[in-house]
Amino acid sequence: MAKDFLKDARDEYDVIVIGSGLAGLTSANSLAKAGHRVLLIEHHYQLGGMATWFRRSGGHIFDISLHGFPIGMIKSCKRYWTKEIADSIVQLKNIRFDNPMFSLRTTFDRNDFTQQLTESFGIAPETVVAFFDAARGMNFYDNEGATVGEFFARFFPGREDVIRLLMEPITYANGSTLEDPAVTYGIVFSNFMSKGVYTFEGGTDRLIGLMKDELIANGVDLRIRCEAQEIHVENRKVTGVTINGRRIKTRCVISNANLKQTVFRLVGEDKFSGQFLDDAREVRLNNSSCQVYMALQPGELIDESVGDLLFSSTAPLFRTDLLLSRDITSRTFSFYYPRTRPGTDRCMVVSSTNARYEDWANLPEEEYQRQKEALIEDTIVACERYVPNLRPRLAHVEASTPRTFEHYTRHLSGASFGTKFEGLAVSRALPEQIGGLYHAGSVGIIMSGWLGAVNYGVIVANDVDGYLLKSTPAGSIATA
Repeated sequence: MAKDFLKDARDEYDVIVIGSGLAGLTSANSLAKAGHRVLLIEHHYQLGGMATWFRRSGGHIFDISLHGFPIGMIKSCKRYWTKEIADSIVQLKNIRFDNPMFSLRTTFDRNDFTQQLTESFGIAPETVVAFFDAARGMNFYDNEGATVGEFFARFFPGREDVIRLLMEPITYANGSTLEDPAVTYGIVFSNFMSKGVYTFEGGTDRLIGLMKDELIANGVDLRIRCEAQEIHVENRKVTGVTINGRRIKTRCVISNANLKQTVFRLVGEDKFSGQFLDDAREVRLNNSSCQVYMALQPGELIDESVGDLLFSSTAPLFRTDLLLSRDITSRTFSFYYPRTRPGTDRCMVVSSTNARYEDWANLPEEEYQRQKEALIEDTIVACERYVPNLRPRLAHVEASTPRTFEHYTRHLSGASFGTKFEGLAVSRALPEQIGGLYHAGSVGIIMSGWLGAVNYGVIVANDVDGYLLKSTPAGSIATA
């Protein structure tokens, strides 16, 4: 008999959170601490969404994707999670760029970038100050309609090298392009420029483990291998969710699934107004990605002078279409040393490249596997430019593609960063359409990435808390 992953689950909860990405986890934790009965479901066997890990034989543990976030993550984790989690966030101080236009090292903060721009790139100090001030002064509500490319042209006309330095890391971090609204770049870039790039010491397995402990301590009912099949709505209000074939009542749903999947698959078009559906259809999915995971044999070390993050490219110019091409010219290498995972003697390298889902989606299985092997081979060759004699020292190598991310996250088209900028407004408008229906996750570049996901989870949790307190008496559940 198949295992019942909902065994002993209640028939009703105040809130059901669908998906365990950082936004879902944070919203569940916040609402449980506020005294609400919370069920969090995850279709995968692992919590974390894109902030997770996987284990392979031989003791190799890989963090998926590219993990780096601004210093604001420390404050958010201390306030909304635990001091232990916040204290494990450490700076990555050795960021490298290597491409045909320039090669440099940076701590990736405003002071160092100012020095790089003035001394190495010859930009007037007053121009650099004006650029940083303009980016930092941007906010979502004052969007003037300029694109990222137009914003750069205002300060650095004709300087392709400067644009590459300022843009390439943000594109890798959350899919930003020169055609996106300038505000989506300015806010994210300024967050990083505050104090640099940070990561979680001990890996995402430790992070999610600590978060799981905190959730359980606060009373969240956590369920893995539980897939939401339908969000039920009656009289324009949420009444329940069908999970693994079982219908469970609730007054509120927070979907941490892809925004378009939430609207068109979990709820259904007949529950929304025509204008809202038009707006939702116009929301563009962000791009997907490919990764190659490389584990060195135990005790085989990489010289840490290689760097923590390396933005490498053989392309002569920065172009979004080149970053997305299956003919890869640009890779970001994330190096994991024993200090990254204290107590181990392992070194790992994760290569990340942006990708188009359609380049991988319909390949016949034999060709798909051949392309994955080619991706691995080309990546090893590219990495050996920086880590000599890497190949014979490898203990395990494998690759993921947009199809991999679609399978494990259920994100439409394997979208690594949710939706484009316009998705945020649609996400925020959901409860205006259906009482008790909320969305938290990667929507718009402002709200993508680790810090954006955590903070958006908090924002939505506050909205849900207010709705629950106002809508019906405490402890009452809407009838199905």
